[in-house]
Amino acid sequence: MTFVSHTIDTAPDKARPIIEATTRKFGYVPEPVARMAESPELLSTFLAGVAVFDRSTLTEVEREVVVMTMATRVECHYCVAMHTPKLPGDVAEPLRSGKPLDDARLEVLRQFTTAVLATSGGVSEEDLAAFLASGFTHRNALDVVLGVGTYTLSTFANRLTDAPLDAEFEPYRWDPHHTGRSATG
Repeated sequence: MTFVSHTIDTAPDKARPIIEATTRKFGYVPEPVARMAESPELLSTFLAGVAVFDRSTLTEVEREVVVMTMATRVECHYCVAMHTPKLPGDVAEPLRSGKPLDDARLEVLRQFTTAVLATSGGVSEEDLAAFLASGFTHRNALDVVLGVGTYTLSTFANRLTDAPLDAEFEPYRWDPHHTGRSATG
């Protein structure tokens, strides 16, 4: 059964202020928000988590590496497309195609995020030591967990609701089953 893409008129009462704020911010209601609005609690928790993650100790690019690593692993086509333009091409393209990053520090972050996901947080001492040796801190490690937890909500919800890609992100369409996974084709 298809999930409803809510509008301000069809959304549950508690979701309406969120949809109004999102419309002011983006100029439209992104499909994931329209579909998550069915559960105002999920939507508000996710958006609050994003705001907290944005204040974490990771830089903007580092946060995007965590998000893209998470999104490609769980095959969330929407998140990959939405987050691709937030990164330089030399970072976005390898993440989209599952290849190592040229930037050594960001590659350690990608590997650590992958380890957190693969072990449900039970990373090995070696993985944590490599992360710390590259200049990251214990707090940064916990902020990776914060990002994974926050974006688990959206990636799982987007997949469950089969949120279609909005036109704004069509140039960054990603197919996890297509070799290359390029933003351009």
